[in-house]
Amino acid sequence: MNNSVGNTGRPVWAGLRALLLLTLVCGVLYPLAVTGIAQTAFHDKANGSETEDASGRVVGSSLIGQSYTTPDGKPDLRWFQGRPQNGLGTNSVNTQYHLILSGATNLAADNPALTAQVRKARAAVVADNSTATYQVRAADVPPDAVTSSGSGLDPDISPAYADLQVHRVAQRNHLPVARVQQLVDAHEDGRTLGFIGEPTVNVLALNTALRDLLRQG
Repeated sequence: MNNSVGNTGRPVWAGLRALLLLTLVCGVLYPLAVTGIAQTAFHDKANGSETEDASGRVVGSSLIGQSYTTPDGKPDLRWFQGRPQNGLGTNSVNTQYHLILSGATNLAADNPALTAQVRKARAAVVADNSTATYQVRAADVPPDAVTSSGSGLDPDISPAYADLQVHRVAQRNHLPVARVQQLVDAHEDGRTLGFIGEPTVNVLALNTALRDLLRQG
């Protein structure tokens, strides 16, 4: 009888010791080590790639696109606009908070609905960005200005789309065109490692710099 209890107790105690050891290593020491390395070597990325304005206030993440709209939901033309967000759904679960929803349109290139979206978006880009001294042509509109990304949350636009918006932003904010162009040029990021992808402009970082410029008077 005693041998039976002893034979049962030894593996149980061994299992408990293994559980405690693995909990300590995998549940405490390893997460602390990874967090410490991340905070030391990749502090910005580990905290969500936050973007701050000149006062140090966090205004968003450079990894997630934002909408710049008026209270009635129309584009606020004082600011640089990002890519269309046609793929995003609507929040029907939590009506108290605006949840970030990600998704693509999943429409084929020859789908009439997608063609109609692109034509409507192109006409809006031409109309919104044409000024008394600068006329945008349909041929000037780059693809990223009229199509949404796969996630619908792309934070970046092409330098061509940013350049196309310069005259409108300058006019709406009563700034010299050359000064706004300098902002765009300063926020252009090259290809990753010099050869991967395409040059981009982060819309949040660009608009944050524009807001700081306007506050300076």
